Amino acid sequence: MTNRKMMDQLADLQKSLNIDCEKCCGLCCVALYCMKTDGFPDNKAAGVPCRYLRSDFRCDIHDRLAEQKMKGCLGYDCFGAGQKVTQKMGKNGNWKTNPQKAKELFQTFTVVFQLHQMAWYLLEAWALSSDQKQQTEITALIVENEQLTAKAADAILNTDVAAYREKVNGVLKQISSQVAVMSADKKASKNFLGKNLSGKNFDGSDFSMALMIAANLEGASLCGSNFLGADLRDANIKNTDLSKSLFLTQMQINAASGNSKTKLPKKLVRPSHW
Repeated sequence: MTNRKMMDQLADLQKSLNIDCEKCCGLCCVALYCMKTDGFPDNKAAGVPCRYLRSDFRCDIHDRLAEQKMKGCLGYDCFGAGQKVTQKMGKNGNWKTNPQKAKELFQTFTVVFQLHQMAWYLLEAWALSSDQKQQTEITALIVENEQLTAKAADAILNTDVAAYREKVNGVLKQISSQVAVMSADKKASKNFLGKNLSGKNFDGSDFSMALMIAANLEGASLCGSNFLGADLRDANIKNTDLSKSLFLTQMQINAASGNSKTKLPKKLVRPSHW
């Protein structure tokens, strides 16, 4: 396979990881366990529909989520798992029309969500790698991911997600260490909760898995900074250039506080509630 063809296939996969609520049966509003303290309408058990979910699977208060401070709803992103699992049901209907399949559908959604999230990171890892052997290893993991999510629901539920995640994490750690500009201090704190980091130079910094809730990053320099798994809820990224930051997801961006002058990587979209 030529490199051009591979890049085209990876681009198609990237598109499939973007949410398309019009092709979903409201899975995130039913399948997930939610808590009011996390910015959701109510405390809700997994498998119970949100009280605002309409019969057409749209949200009755979608245009008022920001006004009602539903941060959990605003921040959530399923990496395209919702529409993929919904389409898998096909002629079998959905969780409403085929309730005996509902539990299987919800469980499948949670597994595909995890796999799609890992696919998101693998795609960026592939683009960041300059080593052909390493790219081949990443490609194999991406192909395995696509094969796993293409299976029937019962087969997906038998996936050893932990074993696959271990392989993915190994690659991501390699890439993270290779792209780091600043030497990583293993003893360095990952707690930036509420800290004022505005205007500072963090180019090449490792913020992976860092606690950055309500941190002030306004105007900070973040070229090549690694945000893999960082908690950016309510982080201030107004007037901040994140266009060359690494391993950011739409969910992280949705949960942060930005504005029209916040610059994002091309694969991410500016949240409408900013």
